[in-house]
Amino acid sequence: MSDLLRLATAGSVDDGKSTLVGRLLYDTKSVLADTLDAVHRASADRGLTTPDLSLLVDGLRSEREQGITIDVAYRYFATPKRSFVLADTPGHVQYTRNTVTGASTAQLGVLLVDARKGVIEQTRRHAAVLALLGVPRLVLAVNKIDLVDYDEVTFSRIAKEFTAHATALGFAEENVVEIPVSALAGDNVVDRSANTPWYDGPTLLHHLETVPVDSDPHDAPFRFPVQYVIRPRTAEFPDYRGYAGQVAAGTVRVGDEISVLPSGSRSRVTGIDTADGPLDEAFAGQSVTLLLADDVDLSRGDLIAAAGAGPVVTDEFEATVCWLSDKTLTPGARVLVKHGTRTVQAIVTTLHTRFDEQKLASAPSPSSLGLNEIGQVAVRTAEPIPVDDYTRSRRTGSFLVIDSADGSTLAAGLVGAPLPEVGGVGDSAPADTHALVSPGP
Repeated sequence: MSDLLRLATAGSVDDGKSTLVGRLLYDTKSVLADTLDAVHRASADRGLTTPDLSLLVDGLRSEREQGITIDVAYRYFATPKRSFVLADTPGHVQYTRNTVTGASTAQLGVLLVDARKGVIEQTRRHAAVLALLGVPRLVLAVNKIDLVDYDEVTFSRIAKEFTAHATALGFAEENVVEIPVSALAGDNVVDRSANTPWYDGPTLLHHLETVPVDSDPHDAPFRFPVQYVIRPRTAEFPDYRGYAGQVAAGTVRVGDEISVLPSGSRSRVTGIDTADGPLDEAFAGQSVTLLLADDVDLSRGDLIAAAGAGPVVTDEFEATVCWLSDKTLTPGARVLVKHGTRTVQAIVTTLHTRFDEQKLASAPSPSSLGLNEIGQVAVRTAEPIPVDDYTRSRRTGSFLVIDSADGSTLAAGLVGAPLPEVGGVGDSAPADTHALVSPGP
């Protein structure tokens, strides 16, 4: 089991998400004493008799004044069992791009709903985004359970509805967990609550500490985007030539046969160097320098992959993009695509569909994509690049779309990645899902 869990939280405005995150930090004693003192003082200034734990998350003055969390806030905390990187994303629909950013590397998503409101449109929207990004596990925290008198029937109804929606989006039912909590009072967040004797599941923290999550795809085909070529040219190392970068997927061992893409050259790994000395093997997430048996033509932006199991090298592919810019995307737009460590010129040739977040369905042939909108597109690059389908490899199946004029980021892209489609927004039982056909490369 991994000792690090990356998770993202999402929920509608006023569902108590910031308070829940604050409660986790507070009850796990992950808050510095001076920070806690500041929260106590700020809470007292507001006339509160107990600390407002949301202030541990909403630290910016502008956020406090508006009463909402605007940007993605990353929090780091740990217990004796596991370390956590938590991305707390905003609830407003206009900040969908922030939800995409926060959930892009998450292994688990925590969605909040208000027990008085149940599953609402924004809940469905966030679940769809998490499904699109390939987040494998979900927790539904039914918050403010104290405001419905800890009613089991209310919780069961919400849990049943959400499970139906999540499984329709493609989540495995065993990977969806619902927990009744009160972030304000602390019920079932860190400690089990006596107020819910009918609930026999885990507390939120216990689930986060024990959920089995593979931190990196060690058993996936090896992928290594080359970041830098090291040639010291010193008397001590006259012939040294190493290729530095981070293992994006899989495992590499000394002696492995590899291919260099997009050229297709082949060689063999003769050494794996690190700042702490040589290794016999390296795994996904490790930064290393590879030594090869042959003097191949290899530079920054190339990809070293397992021989015979490399990605497709192509100059045309289908993708799903989340548009992050105020500039509108229209067919024929000339952009830059940054994939791994390689940046190439590209054209977005076609807009196939736009994801309708109100209906959780897709509208065909849109004329444009605007800020926060998600859609499927066709991309043609000026030169071939090695890409994986996002559903098979999140790291080498993702890319950025960049404005060639000013270098700003325009979109986050997922190669292939068909959009989830669920009908019946507002119904207690969503219609069956069907994914758009998108073969990818």
